Amino acid sequence: MSAVVVVGTQWGDEGKGKIVDLLTRYADVIVRFQGGNNAGHTLVVGGETFIFHLIPSGILYEDKLCLIGNGVVLDPKVLIEELDGLKEKGMEVAPKRLKISPNTHLIMPYHRALDHAREAKKSKGKKIGTTGRGIGPCYEDKIVRCGIKVADLMDPELFEEKLKENVEEKNFILERQLESGPVDFQEILKEYEEYRERLAPYVDNCSIIIDRALKEGRNVLFEGAQGTQLDIDHGTYPFVTSSNTVAGGACTGAGIGPSKIDKVIGVCKAYTTRVGGGPFPTELFDQIGDMIQERGGEFGATTGRRRRCGWLDGVVLRDAVRLNGLDGLAITKLDVLSGLDPLKVCTSYEGRTKRWEYMPGTIREVAALRPNYQEIPGWQEDISQIGSFEALPEKTRSYIKYIEDLAGVPVDIVSVGPGREQTIVLRNPFES
Repeated sequence: MSAVVVVGTQWGDEGKGKIVDLLTRYADVIVRFQGGNNAGHTLVVGGETFIFHLIPSGILYEDKLCLIGNGVVLDPKVLIEELDGLKEKGMEVAPKRLKISPNTHLIMPYHRALDHAREAKKSKGKKIGTTGRGIGPCYEDKIVRCGIKVADLMDPELFEEKLKENVEEKNFILERQLESGPVDFQEILKEYEEYRERLAPYVDNCSIIIDRALKEGRNVLFEGAQGTQLDIDHGTYPFVTSSNTVAGGACTGAGIGPSKIDKVIGVCKAYTTRVGGGPFPTELFDQIGDMIQERGGEFGATTGRRRRCGWLDGVVLRDAVRLNGLDGLAITKLDVLSGLDPLKVCTSYEGRTKRWEYMPGTIREVAALRPNYQEIPGWQEDISQIGSFEALPEKTRSYIKYIEDLAGVPVDIVSVGPGREQTIVLRNPFES
């Protein structure tokens, strides 16, 4: 029996979906524990591309149980679209394969309306770069205790009562403060009544399911969304998401005690990317940055926006090791760096008044940071079809060893391409 958590070590988009899909073969239960459909996990299996925003990446294995935990904010329309999309591809997801916690909060149409209206009101330099999916406003309602949970949706009378109160309040804000159009109570009520009927068979207590699975000696894999530097408490605030993306979020977002977690794996892209606004110390504005962006296909799976690209940030990586208690790393998109020589890795920052070995807490200081780089020899060979660590070019192995030494934790998995088979597993976290 093992419980393994997979998290992102950067600003998201590290390739967690592929790593979760890879490790799912060793797991019995896969749990999504935070975030919403602002996340996009891309999998390439048998040459076919799948993008999941809410359903755990393990759903492509027909003998696995997937759970959506209470820490997720759920847009039922998006979930149903994903279920219907899988059915069209001949992979119908029965309720016995997917469960939703009754404590999961629902994204409502007024959350999306608030998200768009607030972002539109911000001046250019202060825009967060939100996906506009209603994630932040939904978490906001959860904290101020007026949110609507899946369990509330299953109670028609309670749902109508809470919806009426919320629509009245949100329309006041939308119209008076944000100078935007209102939402319609009756339209939402009718829409969500249809969602109730469709989703009711999937609702179950995920905390109990996880506890039972661990007691029965089964393996459980926890799937995080976004990345460490987008954590609401530990990221580059306010340019962050609205949930705890670090490994501790698996406990609160799924209903499991911290002593039950056996391993934490951090997914780290061989370079660094970021989508949307916010500081990015190692961002490249030259031909190398453009080449990485093009070769890596760096477009957001959720938004389609061009990802900003830069050299690997060792400060961000070390922060992730500390904040998540990482036991190992999964390095992704290593093949994208082939042909670049030298490679650069940021080892510290120069700030306005001092050198920083970790990310500062104030956004003005973060915005002023300048990276200090260490140069490392690159390699010319195409590594995308190499199937063992020993067969990798010597300089590629040296780059991996440099990352290990910088982070202070071993590299367990190396990805050399988007396909499931383009992965080298040095240590299986479910077995080591």
